[in-house]
Amino acid sequence: MSSSERLAVLRYEPNGFRVIAPGTHVKCAVSGESLQLEALRYWCVERQEAYASCAIATKRLAENG
Repeated sequence: MSSSERLAVLRYEPNGFRVIAPGTHVKCAVSGESLQLEALRYWCVERQEAYASCAIATKRLAENG
């Protein structure tokens, strides 16, 4: 990651996300993996968390019902 890359702050919504503070990436809530905003596909509106993959999102959501 270069020094020009910053962590973004997002508001996750049902049909997308809104950028609260600009940046280039977010972190997966489970793995800690950096996710470029262009590649972000999975998140939880209720928990306001991003996930690196469908499998990670499914596992996380199944953990707490």
